[in-house]
Parts: sequence; C-alpha cells; structure tokens
Amino acid sequence: MSSFAETLSTQATPAIQWGVVIGASLVAAVTDARQRRISNGLTGPVFLLGLVHAFLVGGPAGLADGFASALLLALPYVLLFVFAGGGAGDAKLMGAIGAWLGLELGAATLVAVCLAGIVLAVIWARREGRLRAVLSDMSATARGVTAPLFGAGSLKDIPAALPDVTQGQKMPYGLAICAGVMLSALVSFA
Repeated sequence: MSSFAETLSTQATPAIQWGVVIGASLVAAVTDARQRRISNGLTGPVFLLGLVHAFLVGGPAGLADGFASALLLALPYVLLFVFAGGGAGDAKLMGAIGAWLGLELGAATLVAVCLAGIVLAVIWARREGRLRAVLSDMSATARGVTAPLFGAGSLKDIPAALPDVTQGQKMPYGLAICAGVMLSALVSFA
C-alpha cells in the first residue's frame, strides 16, 4: 500500500492501540460517572501520543490517517457540544481515540460508540422516568433534521424544529464511549 491508503489498522501494533484506547476510555467512564466530566489531563496526552504513535508506525501517511480519524470521530461530538449541550470532553476523547485507531478502526468504533450511546440513552431515560419524553425528542429531532431532504422546509428551519437543549437528558456519555470502544475491540480481535 502506498501513501494515505496505508492506515493504522494495517500496522503491527493493535494490542498497543487497543490497550491505550480501552485504558483511556475506562478512566474516562469512571471519572465521567463520578464527576460528570472528562479531563483534559487525560484527553490531551492521549491525543498527542496517538499522533506520535501514528507517525512512528506509519510515517507521514500514518500521521495523516491518525489526524483524519481524530477529526472524523470528534466531529459528531463537537456538533453535539455546539448545538445540543453535549460535553466537550466527549468530543476530545473521541478525537484522541481516533488518533490511535486510524480511519478504518476509528470509523467502526464511531459506529459502535453511537450504538452504545443510543442503548445507554434509552436505559438512562427509563431509569429517570423520562423515556417517553426522550423518545419524543428523538422523533422531533429526526423529523426536523430530515424535513429539508424531503422538501419540507430549508436548512434554516432545522434549529426551530429541535427540542430545547436545556430540557434534554444529561448522562455521562463516557460510559457509552467505553462500551462502544470495548465492543469495537472485541469485534476487531474476533
């Protein structure tokens, strides 16, 4: 393989990559559950060391793969932070995970984390007695975001269709990140 096609998933260090990512997500899950935050003291070094690792094992192409994956994994959570009251620590942790895993493993991990987040949100809402409200908000969001695709309004109408973020459900998303990372690692080694 050449240049950018050489991803971190083709390197011979999956135990190191997954070990760091699982360890970081475990620490993040515990601190997020206890303190409701994910520390920059965790995410910053994990991100920087991930990029260093990517460069050492893949050269410039590996570094590009790690950086692109960091952007891909962080982007949905940056958007949630900006528009829906999500946590900035979630975005930073996902970026750090991407730096370690590269695009191929990172994309699979992003899907697993999103699925774990949906399951955790439903469990959390049921536990808090808010399941009906959360499902209603999810439905309204889906309708509001997809309406412009079907000619019912424009992109400018989306914010008005979204539920009030101050009334949204808050949960320690670090738990979902950890569960998704572990699921992805299990599938990767299967």
